[in-house]
Amino acid sequence: MSNLVTVEKFAIGQSVRRLEDPRLIQGFGRYSDDVSLPHQAYAVVVRSPHAHARIRSLDTANARGAPGVFAVLTGADLAADGLGDLPTDKTRKRRDGSPAFATPRPALVRDRVRHVGDPVALVVAATPDQAVDAAELVTVDYDPLPAVAATPDAARPGAPAVWAEAPDNVAFVWEAGNKDTVARAFASATHVTRLDFVVSRVAAAPLEPRGAVGEWDRRSGRYTLHTGIQAPHGLRALLADQIFRVPQSHLRVVTGEVGGSFGMRSGVYPEHALVLWAAKRLGRPVKWTSERREGFVTDEHGRDNVSTAELALDANGKFLALRVAITLNVGAYLTPRSAGPGTNNVGGVAGVYTTPAIHVQTTGVFSNTTPTGPYRGAGRPEATYAIERVIDVAALELKIDPVELRRRRCHSRQAWSSPTTAATSASAWTWRSASRTVRGSRSGVPRRASAASCAVSASPTRSRSPAGPTRP
Repeated sequence: MSNLVTVEKFAIGQSVRRLEDPRLIQGFGRYSDDVSLPHQAYAVVVRSPHAHARIRSLDTANARGAPGVFAVLTGADLAADGLGDLPTDKTRKRRDGSPAFATPRPALVRDRVRHVGDPVALVVAATPDQAVDAAELVTVDYDPLPAVAATPDAARPGAPAVWAEAPDNVAFVWEAGNKDTVARAFASATHVTRLDFVVSRVAAAPLEPRGAVGEWDRRSGRYTLHTGIQAPHGLRALLADQIFRVPQSHLRVVTGEVGGSFGMRSGVYPEHALVLWAAKRLGRPVKWTSERREGFVTDEHGRDNVSTAELALDANGKFLALRVAITLNVGAYLTPRSAGPGTNNVGGVAGVYTTPAIHVQTTGVFSNTTPTGPYRGAGRPEATYAIERVIDVAALELKIDPVELRRRRCHSRQAWSSPTTAATSASAWTWRSASRTVRGSRSGVPRRASAASCAVSASPTRSRSPAGPTRP
């Protein structure tokens, strides 16, 4: 065997030799669109051009008669075949503690579209061009409804309701930390710094657009899905258990090269179910490949939150408490991945600093936009931005060097494993030399103060043993 990998003595944290590069740079990778199966057909999804509208009627007659068309499938066909909805998040709570509304999300919408790109029909034809041409012949009569898109607008009184079951557009409320303890700390503070900030919505734009090829083996009664996905086992479980309601042994997910994701390819999408369903109905493999402009309105977006960070300090610049309120735009549907960026990683707001009390509240709101999910850090960048920016503003208001303010509040070596009120723990390396380096910048040269002045790494789940190695 060539290119053996040698595991060295202290391998954890060291570079790992890449083995995939020769194959990829020579064009031997296998991405979703590289999968072509015998007798396969090609699918195109007809999507809503409206952010919010009621479907009055759906006419597929002309499309069914177009050259090369094998089928034009609708939400009514989907319901008749008994397919389940895409999974939602049933663990979240409303402000009063009652269960959050579990948004129904069929792979093809039947009555009302709730964001641009919502799927309403599936056209399957012999060639990609024939499928595209036939899709343009599908006639949908929409009754446009008021819509809300911007995060600050979604929770305002009188905003259009995305779901009648959530008239205030609040999808869920989640909090961590002791609210009362934080409030008392703020009441006793000499100085309070408040920072309102927006983290904009982003699209992942992966290396390869999403794609999927579904096949059905009538002899064994098993499905096979070829798609680029970060979590193939989780996808198989969701498809088998919740949508097709078959044993997991009857559904296989095959992933070659993922094609780029950064979190966007981590869950189930309508097209995964559609190609498998169509393959069984037609008795042939069915392939779907997203176009770039299609991906911008159907791939899960990232971030999109409006937040307020407040830092309470005493007269000497000591941090007394931190309070963060996050309004997280989840889009039109509450998926199992919607709440994660606003809840799983907020421990990062503690940063590397000694703050006795922290409270974080995340409010998820519905909007008539593409659903959001994890993207590049899945909440960690937003949490770090909150603490570092509010420290910068506090230093400016107090006329203290921002590096010095951070140095005063960095975790000491003795406090490596000390938990904060927000149930996080920090692990630290020696920060003194790095702090001197930052502070020793030549006069007149711009410098950026950040957690680098402490050279501390933070982890919301584990802490490093004090007996571990230290950096010079």
